[in-house]
Amino acid sequence: MAHPEDDELSAPLLDAGSDASTSDNERKLRLKLGISFFIFGLINNILYVVILSAALDLVPPSTPKGLIAFCNIFPALVAKIGVLGMTVVAGFDSLGMRLLGICLASFSSDSHMWFHSPPGLGELTFLQLSTTYPIALAGHSVGYFASGTGGAGVGGAGFWWEVRSLGVKKGVALSGVLPFVIPLTYFFLLPAPSKFAGARSSSAAYAAIPTADPTVEEDEGEETDVGSEQLADTDSGATATAKERPLVIMLTFADKIKLLEYTINQGIAPTLIYPVPDASQHWLIGHIIHSLRDYYPLWQLVYQTFVFFSRSSISIGVPSLPTRLLWAPAIVQAGVLLTLVLESAIGIFPEESNPTLTFLLVFTLIAVEGVCGGLAYVNVFYRVGQENHPSEGDDAYELEKKKQEREFKIGSIGFADSLGILLASLIAMPTEIGLCKAQVGRGKTFCKTL
Repeated sequence: MAHPEDDELSAPLLDAGSDASTSDNERKLRLKLGISFFIFGLINNILYVVILSAALDLVPPSTPKGLIAFCNIFPALVAKIGVLGMTVVAGFDSLGMRLLGICLASFSSDSHMWFHSPPGLGELTFLQLSTTYPIALAGHSVGYFASGTGGAGVGGAGFWWEVRSLGVKKGVALSGVLPFVIPLTYFFLLPAPSKFAGARSSSAAYAAIPTADPTVEEDEGEETDVGSEQLADTDSGATATAKERPLVIMLTFADKIKLLEYTINQGIAPTLIYPVPDASQHWLIGHIIHSLRDYYPLWQLVYQTFVFFSRSSISIGVPSLPTRLLWAPAIVQAGVLLTLVLESAIGIFPEESNPTLTFLLVFTLIAVEGVCGGLAYVNVFYRVGQENHPSEGDDAYELEKKKQEREFKIGSIGFADSLGILLASLIAMPTEIGLCKAQVGRGKTFCKTL
């Protein structure tokens, strides 16, 4: 994405030996960069969250809420396939990879005749935009973007909690003006990469990367040693495999964490319904829950609030998770999913004898789910954004190669993220139906009355 200020050939503002005024400029630029990416994340995701929070009001009781998630994420997945395809075409010289990229881009191109998907396309666009800045600021930008997406969760769920009394038409229509904030932020607030000194790794041009290093000159009259060439090819293949392994791990991790997360949100949470509490006997929950229809949007609000806290962790200075612990949130979420399935199906909490304790237990489990989901999101993208640091000896070829590798990895993980949500929406539909049948079988019919 080209920035309108990139054409300015002004001198860099952030010199290593800058004086106090330049340091102030640096802080202001970093603040503007952080705020811009926070707004991008906030506005890019807020409508998505509004739709998911309104799922109970958008479909009849007999329709599983996972259908809303499916329709909400499928166009985004199509968009990400297209962006990923174009990135593959631009970043690889081999015929096989380029043909694969063309196939992916073509699939997206045909599908866009039927789908419009700003959230999916926007997320990849903004995350890849962060790679056009110096690598230290790329991590800074990703942290604020992640925090903004978390803020979208709180804002979107909180917005629907407040306006749902107006009805679906008015409530959803009020949120329709929010996307206009993105171009205003991009053109009038976001600082261009050229404003930052040391932007050696932030070339805005996209160039195909040659298969051979152009700095190595070949002597025309010198014969190539076949054995040495085969050994070099073997070493190159081993190195490529070693570089691809972390990406495969992160792709798998991103897919699994979203699969667990959205199965809970769209398949289990709609069935976590309890009698409306008497405010005189249960003061806390009695002032929050006024009808059976309050439970589902409340669980969404709790989840999104804690996603916001955890996605903001890096931007407020909390150290990122070590790579060896990136799997931990998925393990915890699997435990949360299993516990909530048992609670919904057979009722393992003291619902009748102590409804307040039951409410607090479910509240805590959904909060933990949100924390794990947010930590997974921000740490995976942050880790990818920090890979392949430019070194002092890198020439323009190496800098461009490293930048395009980071963009490709971010695009791939974004695709896996959406694929996990799509699979979760398909799993969530029969899960909700099955859990509701189990509840009816033990005499609890609330899920049938919504």
